[in-house]
Amino acid sequence: MADNNTNNPNEKNDVTDPSRRRFVKNTGFAVGGVAGGALLGGLFSNRSKDTTASKDSAKAPAKEKRYEEARIFFTRFADFAILEQAVETIFPEDDNGPGAIELGVPYFIDRQLAGPWGMNAGDYRQGSFAHGNGSAADSILTRGEIFIIGLRKMEEESQKRFSKKFTELEEEQHIEVLKEFEAGNVKMNGISSDSFLGLLRNTTLEGAYADPLYGGNRDMKGWKMKEFPGAVASYANMIEEKEFVKMDPVSLTDYQQK
Repeated sequence: MADNNTNNPNEKNDVTDPSRRRFVKNTGFAVGGVAGGALLGGLFSNRSKDTTASKDSAKAPAKEKRYEEARIFFTRFADFAILEQAVETIFPEDDNGPGAIELGVPYFIDRQLAGPWGMNAGDYRQGSFAHGNGSAADSILTRGEIFIIGLRKMEEESQKRFSKKFTELEEEQHIEVLKEFEAGNVKMNGISSDSFLGLLRNTTLEGAYADPLYGGNRDMKGWKMKEFPGAVASYANMIEEKEFVKMDPVSLTDYQQK
């Protein structure tokens, strides 16, 4: 799996917001999928706007260098670059706040795949397995293997459809590729393409909204967009308040001894 390919993805500017909003709201991502429509309808309600915004770096990693963010699982940068573009398409930057890349979601996923979750440690692994068209839970593959196969399949589909790398595609082309996965039209070994995309999507949302302790939700910006207070120990001092109380979010790390 290791490779020394270090080609950087080409960056694209002038990302159109409505197309990205329609992708996450109007497809099965928001009304079906693994997590269920009711949950996701509320999840995206605060992020949606019918405005068009031009962004200079929607596909580029945050400029600030984060020394704690380094690839652990993805030994091949080309795979990680595809992951960045895929999660940014699922959870794009808009007028309400940052997208998946700025929130550190790719590194959150990398960290999870490098740990017990990515290796399916503790899961029942004695079969029977669904070969080729099952869900992630029924697959003989580990989650780490699923991600590698799925991301490389995205690259293959991109080359097949557009004769371009996935990282070189325009926004609408990214959406088109992901919709093919969502519809289950892409042949994969060990798991169906719609199951892989459901796993990728759920993990993207986890990286955007989980406690920063786990490597995503950088600077608690995901919580700040939702005005979510985070890991508050007690609401006793404000439980009688009649108006909404806006609080600075609190991470689990704030409770650790300094």
